[in-house]
Amino acid sequence: MKKSSLGAWIAVVIAALYFLMPLVGAAEFSLRMIRGIYSFEAYKVVFSTVFEDTFLFSSVIALLTIAVSVLIVVPTVYFVQLRLRRLRPIVEFITLLPLVIPAIVLVFGYIRLYNSSSWLPLTGSVMATNILLLFAYVALALPYMYRAIDSGMRTVDVRTLTEAAESLGASLPTVIFHIILPNVRSAVLSGAFLTFAIVLGEFTMANLLNRPVFGVYLVDANEHSPYEAAALSLIAFLITWACMGLMQYFGRDRRAAKPGT
Repeated sequence: MKKSSLGAWIAVVIAALYFLMPLVGAAEFSLRMIRGIYSFEAYKVVFSTVFEDTFLFSSVIALLTIAVSVLIVVPTVYFVQLRLRRLRPIVEFITLLPLVIPAIVLVFGYIRLYNSSSWLPLTGSVMATNILLLFAYVALALPYMYRAIDSGMRTVDVRTLTEAAESLGASLPTVIFHIILPNVRSAVLSGAFLTFAIVLGEFTMANLLNRPVFGVYLVDANEHSPYEAAALSLIAFLITWACMGLMQYFGRDRRAAKPGT
């Protein structure tokens, strides 16, 4: 048992060093913007530029992407599991397409299909282009959101919950969003975290659609100042982990924390 515990601790330490050493190196590099001394000058420059605008824009797009994805994926998984099991292979194949088709091909297809001379122009104004980018991100996050929610819903007795709710007079939207959705909350939050991370770091689609997202700002900073790019990378990493911690906190079962309830 002692040898087993020692081996486990060695594995944990090696894994921690493997993941933490690059972060330590990036942090040390970001503090060397002024030659010969350590300072937070790179962070001051980052926060004095367009960081807030790009990060806020990406955050809003990410939250809208999560909301639209949940509205699409949760009912789809529900009906596939409850009534359309034969369609599961087809739906799974469709959700895998964004992983197979490169992002640059997807965005060129969107531009070709929704340009200013098409039947549905979505590149002629800022608002329309933002909507196009939103649905592009929904497609990009579809494989992760679908698999997270599908895995969570397989652990729930959907048929029994549906029959019980319908016997009490609940409508279909009430069953899906007030009964099924709370039971797969952890799975939804897992997919939401992955979606937020994808949107925050995405570059290709936003760059070709000329939208001011955080990923484009990060690449531009890397081309002009590596110190600012290192600082931005660390900030994005910390924000992403903070969001994950909040999602874990709000996604846990509150009743487990209250004995006797």
